[in-house]
Amino acid sequence: MAIKWLDPVDSGSLFPPVEEALKEPDGLLAAGGDLSPNRLLRAYRKGIFPWYEEGQPILWWSPNPRAVLHPQHLRISRSLRKTLRNKPWTISFDQAFERTVSACAAPRRGSSGTWITDRMLEAYCELFIQGHAHSVEVWDSDSILIGGLYGVGIGKVFFGESMFSHESDSSKVALIYLLRHLQTWGYPLIDCQLSSPHIDSLGAEPMPRNQFIKHLNDHCDLPGHPSPWTVNTRLNVNDWLPSLGVCPRINQPTAD
Repeated sequence: MAIKWLDPVDSGSLFPPVEEALKEPDGLLAAGGDLSPNRLLRAYRKGIFPWYEEGQPILWWSPNPRAVLHPQHLRISRSLRKTLRNKPWTISFDQAFERTVSACAAPRRGSSGTWITDRMLEAYCELFIQGHAHSVEVWDSDSILIGGLYGVGIGKVFFGESMFSHESDSSKVALIYLLRHLQTWGYPLIDCQLSSPHIDSLGAEPMPRNQFIKHLNDHCDLPGHPSPWTVNTRLNVNDWLPSLGVCPRINQPTAD
C-alpha cells in the first residue's frame, strides 16, 4: 500500500489515520509536508512523529506498539544510584536547548550520520521558543555540558526525542531528573517512540497504538507545567523510589 504525500505548502493538510501506517517498515504513515510548529504539534497530538535522514523527504511515523516509560516503572540500578549520589554534576531544565539538540545530532560511535538534520534543529528550536519543547542538561564541575535530552511537551504528555551522553550515565541522570519532576507534575508517562535495549533497561514497555492514542486524547488537552521548566532543588532525586513516588523518610514539597 502506498503512503500519502503531504502538501509542503499547506501546513494544515491532514495526516491519514494512524491505522493506515505500514507494518513494514513498522509505522511509516506519510511523507513530505513541512516541519512548521503547527504541523509538528498536530502530528504529536495524533501519535505521529518525523524521522528521516539528510537527503530523504520528511517521513512521518506511528509505530505499533509504542514504547512508553511510566515514572513509577523507572529502574534505577545500584551503580546508577551511586552515580546520582556521588557525581558532582549539576542538572538544569531549558537552559541550553539548542546546544542539547546539537549534541544529540552529533554522529554516534559506529555511525557516520544523524537523523537530526539542520531543518529538524531549526524546527525544534522554534517549538522551544514557543514553549512547546524542553531540554534537560547535565553539567560537570567545570560547567561543561556532558549529557542531556530533549523532547516536546503537550498538555500532560512528554514526547521524548533524543538524548546524548559524553560521560557514562549522564543521559540516564537527565532522564531520572525529568521523570522525578514529571511524576510530581502529574504526567503519567514519557513517549519513547521506539523500543531499544537502552531505554528498555530503564523500564520502558510497549503500549498498543490504539491505547497510546487514547492516552493522548485524554491528556494532551490537560494543562501542562508552565514554560520554561526549572529544576526544583527541594526535590530529593537521589533517594527517590519511583514505584512509591516518594523518598524514604523525607517529606516532599510540591514541585515548582
